Amino acid sequence: MTSPAKTSPDRLAAYLRHLRLDTSPSPDREGLARLQAAHRQAIAFANLDLRLGNPIRIDSDAAFDKLVTRRRGGYCFEQNRLFSDMLSALGMPNRPLLARVRLGLPPDAPAQPRTHVLLLVDLAGEPWIADAGFGASYVPPLPLVDGFTVTTDDGASHRLRRIGAPGDLGGEWLLDRAGPVSDNRAAANADWQPQYAFDLLHVAPDDLEQCNHWTSTRAGTRFLTMHLVSIALPNGFASMTDSGLTIYRGQTKQVRVIDDLGDYQAVLADLFGLALSPEEVAALPLTQPERL
Repeated sequence: MTSPAKTSPDRLAAYLRHLRLDTSPSPDREGLARLQAAHRQAIAFANLDLRLGNPIRIDSDAAFDKLVTRRRGGYCFEQNRLFSDMLSALGMPNRPLLARVRLGLPPDAPAQPRTHVLLLVDLAGEPWIADAGFGASYVPPLPLVDGFTVTTDDGASHRLRRIGAPGDLGGEWLLDRAGPVSDNRAAANADWQPQYAFDLLHVAPDDLEQCNHWTSTRAGTRFLTMHLVSIALPNGFASMTDSGLTIYRGQTKQVRVIDDLGDYQAVLADLFGLALSPEEVAALPLTQPERL
């Protein structure tokens, strides 16, 4: 993402078709918001390939093939690789930033590894944060302004705060969230809680490879012990953790347990748009007879 791959017109056109966009977004704040919302409503966040034992590649070709051509879904290193390439092709220069996820952790918890990537986008000299790959909620594009706050259609609010100096272990900037819970790590209340901390230091391609390798192979982490799927909806957000499905539409919350293999496969396809074969769905650790 530090050196974006040149995206062909055909690849950009295929991406926009997949996002169901008839015209190219403009290279400004409105275009950025339109593209990111369309991306998150068309391409599910998912770690199911990890649960199937498949390696995670984050080069431009692999990300496009998996997320657009094969409709597999993916997590932040894949999602924001694709998003970065397409932003560059649309005239929105950007570079990656690494973040430490803090959602659900106590205030005195030690610094976590950098397991999340987001993007710093240059809009006519104005820095914006963009993130098409955070699976716990929909985070809209935000201007890099201390105290800036916005509320999304699922009723959640997001706030940027400057909390430290460049290079501080705890981060230079913090993204907070408040409102409905769409992730099992978040507290069940409306109070502000930290989502992730980041700084603006430059990130090398090998930094991303290293962080992706840790995130996709570290035994005992949530990515290797849980089944995680989510997608933004036009008026809300849907997430599925293992067999528990939660859907927010406007101010309405629906929760149910998926207890049938056929139902699980139908939800993956119909709600999340994931093209997994019946054999792959049956091979997920979650869907073994004793667990579903």
